[in-house]
Amino acid sequence: MAALEEEFTLSTVVLSAGPDGLLGVEPSNKTDQFLVTDSGRTVVLYKVSDQKPLGSWSVKQGQTITCPAVCNFQTGEYIVVHDNKVLRIWNNEDVNLEKVFKATLSAEVYRIHSITGTEPWVLFKEGAVRGLEALLAEPQQKIETVISDGEVIKWTKFFMAYRHPVVIFVTEKDLNSGLGRCPCTLQLKHGSYFAYVQMCKSHNLTKYTLVFGPEEKPIKPNFTAHVDRKFICLMSLSCDGCIYETLVPIYSGDTEKEQRVVSSLLLKTVVTGGARNGVGLTALDSDHVAVLGPPLPVSKECLSIWNIKFQTLQTSKELPQGTSGQLWYYGEVLFMLHGKFLTVIPYKCEVSSLAGALGKLKHGQNQDIQTVPHFANWETSQEFGFESYNSEQSRKMLRRKKMETHLQPEGPASEQLLSTIKKGPEKHIEVELRKFLAKWTPDFHSTIGDLVKGLLGRCKAEPSFYPRNCLMQLIQTRVLSYSLCPGLMEIALEQTDVQMLQLCLQQFPDIPESVTCACLKVFLSIGDDSLQEININMESVFDCSDTVQDEKMEEQTKILQNGFKREDSSCSNCNQELNKKPQGAANATTSCPVTPKRAALLNAILHSAYSETFLLPHLKDIPAKHITLFLQYLYFLYLKCSGNAPMTLPGIHPPTLSQIMDWICLLLDANFTVVLMIPEAKRLLINLYKFVKSQISVYSELNKIEVSFRELQKLNQEKTNRDLYSIEVLELF
Repeated sequence: MAALEEEFTLSTVVLSAGPDGLLGVEPSNKTDQFLVTDSGRTVVLYKVSDQKPLGSWSVKQGQTITCPAVCNFQTGEYIVVHDNKVLRIWNNEDVNLEKVFKATLSAEVYRIHSITGTEPWVLFKEGAVRGLEALLAEPQQKIETVISDGEVIKWTKFFMAYRHPVVIFVTEKDLNSGLGRCPCTLQLKHGSYFAYVQMCKSHNLTKYTLVFGPEEKPIKPNFTAHVDRKFICLMSLSCDGCIYETLVPIYSGDTEKEQRVVSSLLLKTVVTGGARNGVGLTALDSDHVAVLGPPLPVSKECLSIWNIKFQTLQTSKELPQGTSGQLWYYGEVLFMLHGKFLTVIPYKCEVSSLAGALGKLKHGQNQDIQTVPHFANWETSQEFGFESYNSEQSRKMLRRKKMETHLQPEGPASEQLLSTIKKGPEKHIEVELRKFLAKWTPDFHSTIGDLVKGLLGRCKAEPSFYPRNCLMQLIQTRVLSYSLCPGLMEIALEQTDVQMLQLCLQQFPDIPESVTCACLKVFLSIGDDSLQEININMESVFDCSDTVQDEKMEEQTKILQNGFKREDSSCSNCNQELNKKPQGAANATTSCPVTPKRAALLNAILHSAYSETFLLPHLKDIPAKHITLFLQYLYFLYLKCSGNAPMTLPGIHPPTLSQIMDWICLLLDANFTVVLMIPEAKRLLINLYKFVKSQISVYSELNKIEVSFRELQKLNQEKTNRDLYSIEVLELF
C-alpha cells in the first residue's frame, strides 16, 4: 500500500516560475537540504524540516539561468549554467555569483547530472556527454554532435547501473515541422522519438527508435524511468490518459546499428484523456508511479499513486489550486508547485506483493537479516508455465525474457549440477550443491527453482531418496516461493518434516490455505516425544515460566482486564462456572497448554499469510480435540498479551495481538458448533465470552469519552471563531 501524508508549503514566497514551472529541484550533499532553481535568475537552498531558506544566489540583471543548479557530492560545491554556456561553481560561503568560479563552454548545455558515487556529468544540447573534471580542464574543447538534424532533447535522466554512470535522454524529431498541427493529435504522425543510452566512462553510445502504437500520443515531456537489472524501464504518459512502458537495454552488443524498441500498455486511463495542463509522471520505485492530472473529466487536478504491478490506485490527493505538471521525488518526499508555491508531500510505499494485495502479510519479520528478496523473480524464469493476469503484462515479460537470454546466456554450472542430481548419490549431491551455492548470485531465481524441481522429481521417482540437507540449503537462499516449487511442501508433509515445514512457512509468502491447514494438522498431531528430537527455530517462543505473570493471569479470572470491573447479572452463571475448577483439568490460565517446540511451530502458522475466505473451509477438517488445543494455546497467548502494558509478547518474532485474535475468530467461525459440544472446551468458551464482554464495555466507555472530547472541541472552535471579530460600543456622557 501507499499513503500520502499531510502536505506543507516549503516556500511562502512566490517563486519566479515561468509558464512551464520551475527549472528543477535537486538534493544537496546534506540531508534534508535541496536546491530550488526558478525559471529566472535565482537559486535557493532550502531546509525542508525547518521550511525555510538557508541561502539564495542570483545572477545579475540581463542574465538567465538555463540549467537547474546541482550539487557536486564529491566536493560539496554547487554548479549552475546561465545563458546556455556560462558555468558557475560556488559554495555556501559565497554571496555574489559574479565573484565565483566561471567557465565559458564551447557548446550549449542542456542539463548537468549529479548523484552520489560519481562526479557530475554535463549533457550538451547536441547529445554529447562530458565529465565535469575533464570539462573544467579544457572548457573550450570541441563538443561533437551526437543527435541528427531536427532532433531536440525532451527529457533526460541519470542512473548508476552496476556502479557505472549511465545517461539516457529522449529526443523528438519533427519530420514535417512546416505543417500546422494540433499539439496532440498530429504529434505522433509528424514526429519521431529516439532514446540514447550513454555509458559515461566507456563512452559507449546506443541509439534506439521508440516505436509507439497507433493509440499512443506522448504528452511532452512526460517521461520517467527506473533501472530493472539490465534494462531501463522507460515510461511515458500519453494523451489518451494511459501509461506505456518501453524496455531499453543498458548494454547492447551492436552499438553501430540503430535498434528499435516497442512500447506496451502499462496502466490504462490514469488521467483524463486529452488533458494538457498540470499533467506529470514520475516513477517512485519498480512498483509505484506518481501521476499528476485530473482522473475524471469533472474532477480537479490531483496527485495519485498507482501500483503498476497490480494495476491499482493506492491513494490520491486533490490539488484545488492547480499545478505546473512538474513532480520531483527524493527519498520519501515529493516536491511540486501547488498554485504558485512550492509544496512538499511526504509519502510512503510498502513493498508490493500478492500476499499484501489478497491476504495478510507476515508480521514481526526482521528486514535487516533479509539479504535477498522473498519473492521469486518471474521475469527471469526460464519456463513460463503460467498465464499472466494481464495480456500486456505477459507480452512484456516474454519480450524481456527473450532479450535477457540474448544478452546474457546462462552458464553450464547449473546444467552440470542438474545432471549430478539425476544420478549421483546424496552425499555427492550435497557437496556439489555447497560448491555451487558458494559461487551463486541471486540474479536468477529460476536457477534455484530448477535445482529444487530436479531434486523433487527424483524423490517421486525414488521413494527412498530424500535429500533433506540439500533442500534445506536451497530454502535458506531466501529466493524460493511455493509457486516456484509446489511439490516441496508436499514431500515435507509426507515425511512429517516439521523443521522444513516451519522454514517454508517463514520463507514462502504465497502458500495456499489448504497447505497451511495441512501443516497445522501435522503440528497439532505430532507427538511430544518426536518433537524433542527435532531441531526447531525457537525465536518466536518466549519463556513461559514467569511466575509473576502467571499470578497476574490468575487474578484476571476475578478482575477483568484493562482495570474495568463490571457486575452483570446476565453473566452470573459464567462466574459460577469459572469458580468451579473441575478435577483433573489443567488450569489454562497458569500454564502453557503446549510444549515450547510445538508453540514455535504454531507461531509459524500465526505468522503465515492467508485469505479468510479460502482458509475457513479447510479449518473445518481439523479434528475437534486439535481445535480445542489450538484455542487453548491462543487464549494463553491472549492472556500474556493483555497482561503487558504495550499489549505485546516478548521474544524476537512473537505473534501479535491482532494475529492471535484473528485466529481465535477464524477457529470459532469454522468450528463453533463442534467446539460447543465438547465438555473440555466449555470453560474455555466461558473465559472467551467474559473477555469479549469486558472489551465491549471498555470500548463503550472509550466511545463515550471520545464523543465528549469532540463536543468540547466544537465548543472551543466556536469560541475561537467568536473572538476573531468583535464590536464594542463606548458611550461617553
